[in-house]
Amino acid sequence: MSTAMKTAGFSSSRRLLLWSGIVALCAWVIVPIYLVAIGALGGRTGVYQWPKTGLPTGLSIEPFLLFLKTEGVVQSFLNSLGAAGITVTLSILLGAPAGYALARYTFPGKDGYRLLVLLTRAFPLAILALPLTVSFIRLGLYDTIVGVGLIHTVLALPFAALVTQGIFLGVPRELEEAAWVFGCTRIQAFFKVVVPLALPGIVATAVFAFVISWNEVFAASVLTVRNRTLTAYLLTVLSESPMHYRFAGGLLLILPSVIFIFAVRRYLFAIWGISSK
Repeated sequence: MSTAMKTAGFSSSRRLLLWSGIVALCAWVIVPIYLVAIGALGGRTGVYQWPKTGLPTGLSIEPFLLFLKTEGVVQSFLNSLGAAGITVTLSILLGAPAGYALARYTFPGKDGYRLLVLLTRAFPLAILALPLTVSFIRLGLYDTIVGVGLIHTVLALPFAALVTQGIFLGVPRELEEAAWVFGCTRIQAFFKVVVPLALPGIVATAVFAFVISWNEVFAASVLTVRNRTLTAYLLTVLSESPMHYRFAGGLLLILPSVIFIFAVRRYLFAIWGISSK
């Protein structure tokens, strides 16, 4: 009897610890977003009001809309979306085949190649700023969204290749072999069998690439002058802006990532089913 009580007590303690960790993690993520939203929608009063209440009075979307009407905000927002779209597309188109090759094929130097893929992130971008700028000017890519998207792709591609490698390793090879038996070519088996099973992981890779591009500021600041992304634009503009404008800029940076992740959430939840195989 005492053993059963101890087991039940231990199980309850573990459950309590688990839920406490979940609550703490949710608070860690949600509370900063809540404070940024209060500062953006509450105007000057909402920024400096203390203590903060659950739902402060005087919240209005007008301060945020006024910020959106500031010259250059909407254009920089669209530039960021364009650069992020290029990054996600190229990272998946180039990273997924590379990850599949690493997962399915054995070739000389495979481990060294995998290490070199990671080492591409070992070079600080600041060191490459000058040669990149000179090269982009010569190629006609300076101050273009395409140029920024290419740089962001370089930043996201190594992790895209390694993450998709792990996802493809979780897809049983026997399923591909069965598709070959039924007459599929390797390419057909890849698209009809492997890709649907690996789709949650590919979507997770796309989210990762999107967040990298959306949050990156150094390359966007160095390689653009007029066609700045949102992060580069806010870096130059908000330093001398009122505090509630800064919070509005922060909210504008947060919302697209949250919306994008929410839109693909079912794929992110399904990834655990693949990884456990």
